[in-house]
Amino acid sequence: MTLPPGQRAVDGFPRFGKHLHHPPPPAPADPVIEIGGALTEALTLSATDLAELPRREIRADFHCVAGWSATGLLWEGAPFRTLYRTRVEPLLEPGAPISHVVFEGLDGYRSIALLEDALADDVLIADHLDGRPLDSDHGAPLRLVSPGQYGFVSTKHLCRVEFHTTEPPDPDRWSPIASHRRARVWHEERHRRLPGRAVRPVYRALIGPIRALSARGSRVRPR
Repeated sequence: MTLPPGQRAVDGFPRFGKHLHHPPPPAPADPVIEIGGALTEALTLSATDLAELPRREIRADFHCVAGWSATGLLWEGAPFRTLYRTRVEPLLEPGAPISHVVFEGLDGYRSIALLEDALADDVLIADHLDGRPLDSDHGAPLRLVSPGQYGFVSTKHLCRVEFHTTEPPDPDRWSPIASHRRARVWHEERHRRLPGRAVRPVYRALIGPIRALSARGSRVRPR
């Protein structure tokens, strides 16, 4: 098995996220994805709407920017490219070329991707993992899955998607470890200013503690 530069395979699929020590947000009974931005009108898609789109299964590895990879995962859901072509393109403002997509989760996390990366053939709005509905640790009820990019792009608990004609403001843009704008795993695009090789030793030392903290957070459930 060949992994991208700087990655190490781990057993299982650890929970990950920005707030590892917090429990995942509760999944709504009737999940929806709000779609906005440079459109002639806003759009809200229910789980039923998404289920009407063609579905696809992909087997792919998940690569965390921290240097671990969960291998051979089976994802199922609606191709993002199909969602864009059939539901979003008819609502685009005339003469407004879309360049960026913002994905937002119920936990408040946001990721920004170039439209060309979001339209890759293997990018899904997923609702199943390894033949079962997503659980709360891995993004229930819906999440983005972009196997060619580091995991921080694949927003969990997806509730909103926005389309922009310019790059949206990024509050972390001056940080030395600001996320790379493209995050392509085979190019080792971990951060904007630091080369991937420079952060490998630090990340490798943190894999164990991060996994332990993630597991502890997953055991804490909202009352």
